[in-house]
Amino acid sequence: MAKTKTNLQVQSVQKPQLTIANNTKLKIRIDDLKTIQPLTENQKGFFEAYDKSKVMLLHGIAGTGKTYIALYHALEEVLDKTNRNYERVVIVRSAVPSRDIGHLPGDEKEKTEVYTQPYVEICDDLFGRHDAYQRLTEQKIVQFMITSFVRGITLDNAIIIVDECQNMTDMELNSIMTRVGERSKIIFAGDFRQTDLYKKTDNSGLKKFMRIADMMPSFKTFEFGIEDIVRSSIVKEYILARLQYENIYETA
Repeated sequence: MAKTKTNLQVQSVQKPQLTIANNTKLKIRIDDLKTIQPLTENQKGFFEAYDKSKVMLLHGIAGTGKTYIALYHALEEVLDKTNRNYERVVIVRSAVPSRDIGHLPGDEKEKTEVYTQPYVEICDDLFGRHDAYQRLTEQKIVQFMITSFVRGITLDNAIIIVDECQNMTDMELNSIMTRVGERSKIIFAGDFRQTDLYKKTDNSGLKKFMRIADMMPSFKTFEFGIEDIVRSSIVKEYILARLQYENIYETA
């Protein structure tokens, strides 16, 4: 029992007890998930194809909601208790700008925490609560990993989201693709124009991966363009100007 001072008198204050009912409310359920509707034709195409496709690429310029809609559908499917195939959402991302993450202090969780912020924000928005990502990880519904730690594992019963895949080398993309196990689905999201890889020996493998994907009958690619930008009018105006600049000066 805690004590607090009020008007120079000491009063006893009973601490609230965390009941089982209150603890249950902390859990994330499918009913907590917002219902999201596609905002553009290409988003609509992804929504319609999602249930029928096992391997997909959402490719296109920034601000088109690629990661957002991929994570929304993945969470919806995993949280659906009538679904027996998928037990978790696994988000995979490359540790850019440094691939020497193993030399950084701390354990795997501490090293990779900086890369989880976009997914924390998406989950907060989808569930309307600021602890959504934390709860989802505690419930083992969401798991985050970087490409440095995927070798030697098999991802069964999972929906795998490979985000910012333009920042992955050919070998990283190959390593992830060969981790897909039974009863799993994989979604890639990225744009080769946004790569953070600058070393000549560390080139993005996305273009090569896309050519290989074209040879796979089951692989579905969705291309997002200027008309799909939903982040803001400023982003849309900037990207239009940037593309215009590249057409004038970088192709001359």
